[in-house]
Amino acid sequence: MKIGIISGSHRKNSQSMRVAKWVEKRIGQMGITQRMSILELATANLPFWDEGMWEGEERWKRIWNGHSQDLGSCDAFVIIAPEYGGMVPPALKNLFLLTSNQEFAHKPALIVGISAGRSGSYPISELRMSSFKNTRICYLPDHMILREVEALFTGDEPANPVEKDLRARLDYFLKLLAEYAKALSGVRSSGVIDTKTFPNGL
Repeated sequence: MKIGIISGSHRKNSQSMRVAKWVEKRIGQMGITQRMSILELATANLPFWDEGMWEGEERWKRIWNGHSQDLGSCDAFVIIAPEYGGMVPPALKNLFLLTSNQEFAHKPALIVGISAGRSGSYPISELRMSSFKNTRICYLPDHMILREVEALFTGDEPANPVEKDLRARLDYFLKLLAEYAKALSGVRSSGVIDTKTFPNGL
């Protein structure tokens, strides 16, 4: 099993990337898998989508094929989604436009909302509402919101009872993600999926 972790922040040295690295370490500690990759959108320098993507331009092949292959090889995802002005960051939305080859299709994903303050819920709703249509990504019913994130996951032990609960929930959700990954692998290998006839959702 391979789990892809996506840090959706535009900022270098972001809290999102710090949490992504913490999640990566925790997945390894729990023995879920040692096969992981992190896509940091702040440093990936992905251009915004244009029609050349659909037309198979060489420019886009050079830019995107490596990322596409890496995402396509994953069985599940953890998507770290910071809140920018009450919205999902543009680079993260752009990623869902670029994944036109079904890199996410019929694979489970855990959304982890990030906020420096007391917000963080709007990106959860936005991703659940719109990002699944053509990508066919399958979000877990559960999600995380890490509010006042700068104070969280800074040491080996939780700093307070709230963080203790968040760590326990995250462990549970990561175990659940792994089980969804096993279950949905059967869907992908079933022969039922037909993206040639039905490339886009309704």
